[in-house]
Amino acid sequence: MLSGVLNGQFNGVRIGRRELLTGAAAALACGVPRLSFAGAAAGGQQAPGIYRYKIGNIELTACYDGVWNRPIDDKFVRNAYFPDVQKAMAEAFLPIHALPTPFTPLAINTGKKLILIDTGSGGQIAPTAGSLVANLAAAGIEAKAVDTILISNFHPDHINGIKTKDDELVFPNAEILVPAPEWAFWMDDGKMSRAKEPVKSWFLNARRIFENIAKDVRRFQPGKEVAPGIISVPAYGHTPGHTAFIVADGDQSLFVLCDTTNHPALFVRHPEWQAVIDQDGPLAVETRRRILDRTSADKMPVQGYHFPFPACGHIAKYGNGYEFVPAMWQATL
Repeated sequence: MLSGVLNGQFNGVRIGRRELLTGAAAALACGVPRLSFAGAAAGGQQAPGIYRYKIGNIELTACYDGVWNRPIDDKFVRNAYFPDVQKAMAEAFLPIHALPTPFTPLAINTGKKLILIDTGSGGQIAPTAGSLVANLAAAGIEAKAVDTILISNFHPDHINGIKTKDDELVFPNAEILVPAPEWAFWMDDGKMSRAKEPVKSWFLNARRIFENIAKDVRRFQPGKEVAPGIISVPAYGHTPGHTAFIVADGDQSLFVLCDTTNHPALFVRHPEWQAVIDQDGPLAVETRRRILDRTSADKMPVQGYHFPFPACGHIAKYGNGYEFVPAMWQATL
């Protein structure tokens, strides 16, 4: 019927433009209500960046800290031709001179403990990041309620959220656990003296974060359980002591990749590529392939620190590389 009206016909009767407009005016004169298209004020800001799901009886909350639009050049991937890197970014509908790098810490509620894996940027890396505490609050989680912080590596985007810019603790009641090999590397004065930029600045930043709380920081050996239901996994290469985690309850488990892959559009699809931020490139590639092989073969869900929010899904084997398949958003847990 509607198509007929739009084509100037109604029940087979031809209606001209004049008749149509005259009829509409008459309808208004008779008090027929007219449609309203009143505008609504734009929100002007994004909604809170939180997403909840469950592994067994363990509740997980992905909390968005923001994004760093990292400028990149031909040095960003050591062993790839820069036009190939740009082609991969374009195919993923990303800008070709800046890599959008999200930060997504993971809050884990075991029922007895509230645990946070990595702490975001603390608003100290880019003006577009630093929203972790606000998003935790939106999820009903107060910073003072966090019992345990698990750190995967000492790069600034993972540890700066431990303190404010004024060096005040953000999570005052949390015990901080770090990988022992990671601590040993970044607290080695000899290695710091030989380091070049940007690694030199990462050494200094790690000292700023940890030196005056060192006695309260517990070191663990990767490969062991670090909290109820959470097992640490050696994932060296990105940093000397980089560690991933497996969250498990009953017959369900989740692989928290941390910084095993950086952005999936580049380093999941092309696991052989060595990012300049991988401190040991060949070892990072070996680790990446091992973990991606495992998660794809076992169909184990994953959470990626630098994946597009909410950063959870699956890894699928695809040609010589892999593909990140985002999980469907679920309205109920």
